[in-house]
Amino acid sequence: MTGLRVTVNGEGKANMDTARHNLRLGPAGWSYADWNGIVYPASKPPGFHEAEYLARFFDTIEINTSFYQPLRAATANPDFKFTAKLWQRFTHERSASRQDEKQFKEGLDPLMTSGRLGALLLQFPWSFKNARENREYLGGLFMQFMEYPLVVEVRHSSWNLPEFFAMLADFSVGFCNIDQPVIGRSLAPSQRSTAPVGYVRLHGRNYEQWFTAREHSAERYDYLYSLSELEPWAARIRGITQNAENTYVIANNHFQGKAVANALQLTSLLEQRPVAVPESLRARYPELAQIAAPAPGIPRQSDFLFEAGLAADKP
Repeated sequence: MTGLRVTVNGEGKANMDTARHNLRLGPAGWSYADWNGIVYPASKPPGFHEAEYLARFFDTIEINTSFYQPLRAATANPDFKFTAKLWQRFTHERSASRQDEKQFKEGLDPLMTSGRLGALLLQFPWSFKNARENREYLGGLFMQFMEYPLVVEVRHSSWNLPEFFAMLADFSVGFCNIDQPVIGRSLAPSQRSTAPVGYVRLHGRNYEQWFTAREHSAERYDYLYSLSELEPWAARIRGITQNAENTYVIANNHFQGKAVANALQLTSLLEQRPVAVPESLRARYPELAQIAAPAPGIPRQSDFLFEAGLAADKP
């Protein structure tokens, strides 16, 4: 992963309400080849940065590359916050060493010291169930990473117990409310706050592909929510913000830019106004016309290419 470069100033964010400090929405990640020509220009001009472009429309992004490797140094506008996923060596493989811990924390340091880390997400798979050894393991991780604003995501309904939520509150760890295909003993949608940080992740509802093989895992997130499916989540999110100091809402249904489309729709629902929409995204998902607005100060993607051409012509 290359260093983050988000240098957008507040004037360029047409869909950000500067009075809204405790609720941030955005997609999970930004580096997807299938976003080219949908979220981003098909031909990117020199100097184009995906995260910087997304920062024109959102006020947070979940860094998912930290799940696979430690982060490198990152810089961003102070008004923009990132959330990050804990390295899978701690959550899925459970084989991390002290050196792994040191390396991961060094990667987080630039975000943490600059005040740009909104939350560190400890994401566990459906197979991670509520058992004594798993509760003890969680408690150990909470202590190991106690210097960060922590949020835990579990997917199995065995965790849906008052004792577990009390444990999170005791450690001041947030609970991640998720939307996922409810299959068997999968957690259903919820509206819960256990710490100063509230968190929501929308994975989509692709029932057919949810447990697909890992090599085809992108298909798992091939799902576009309708506005009617997002409306109940808008209500839940409003409730979460009443009990959390800061709330992060992340769309993880990233296949072909669907996360960006749904995050913009949720922003419109929550702010009760039209929002700026990338022109190519609106072309791909015509239903975004319902929430799209002219966006003074937000360049069209064609403007990026036009300005890049002018710069190339200068002596």
